[in-house]
Amino acid sequence: MSRAERRAAEREALKLARKANGSTVNNQTQLPAAGNTASEIPAVFMAAAGASEPLSDARLAANRANAALSTGPTSLEGKAKSSLNAVKTGLTGRTVLLSTDDAAVYQQHLDRHFSQYQPATDEERALIQAIGDTEWRLLRIAPLEAGIYAIGRRQIADQFADEQDPANREALIHAQIFLTYRKDLSNLALQERRLRNQRAADTAKLEQLQKDRHEKHKSAFAAAKIWYKMAQKREIPFDPAFFGFVFSVEELADQITHEEAKKYFTGPNSELNREQFDAYLTKWKARQAA
Repeated sequence: MSRAERRAAEREALKLARKANGSTVNNQTQLPAAGNTASEIPAVFMAAAGASEPLSDARLAANRANAALSTGPTSLEGKAKSSLNAVKTGLTGRTVLLSTDDAAVYQQHLDRHFSQYQPATDEERALIQAIGDTEWRLLRIAPLEAGIYAIGRRQIADQFADEQDPANREALIHAQIFLTYRKDLSNLALQERRLRNQRAADTAKLEQLQKDRHEKHKSAFAAAKIWYKMAQKREIPFDPAFFGFVFSVEELADQITHEEAKKYFTGPNSELNREQFDAYLTKWKARQAA
């Protein structure tokens, strides 16, 4: 008896049991009155209500038989296709690191991204993390594709033995692998496009965020320098925080000196003299070497 036939027989037995006990069948199992003891309640009602009931030897044997029908693929081809589940689970989902991944290499991979983009906000850091994770998944594409063809080659290695030309036989085997695993290869290509699009979108968003941040910083710094120079001319203290700036006086002074040093190098309009220029240049070189 097939599994479907067994299911149908079980449903029919349940229906007959309900009728025998005076219950109506309307999508909900009606339990006997509350006054009945457990011994008075038919086993079929206990099972329908989710109550715990010892299983008979016959039921245990039937359960074992059903379990034996769900052990997964048994043929070499079935096991090979089952092993390709990594094509799906390795490229989607929340888990980035697989059991075979090297956590240290993954961390180095992320460190390179953070070093490249130099985030300054939580939103930027989250985007860099997402970009790094997407690229980590993209790195799986080539090995997965190679794995599919390796599995396929094992499965059909003995085919086309009558082809005398080695080059033609190799082409036939390669084509047969593609036809056999076309669905898996197509899914792999689909996931690659999805990941690349996601990476492009996240990268564009990150670059726009950083561009806006730099422009805002540049504009605020220019305004702070104007106030700082004004305070210097009037010989009064200048507190950037008082005007809503996040820069320190030292940062402003260094930037102004840097700009004046550039002017000194390119023309006579700088406010620095030669001694001040040489002193700043020495300081700047030491800072770059640190």
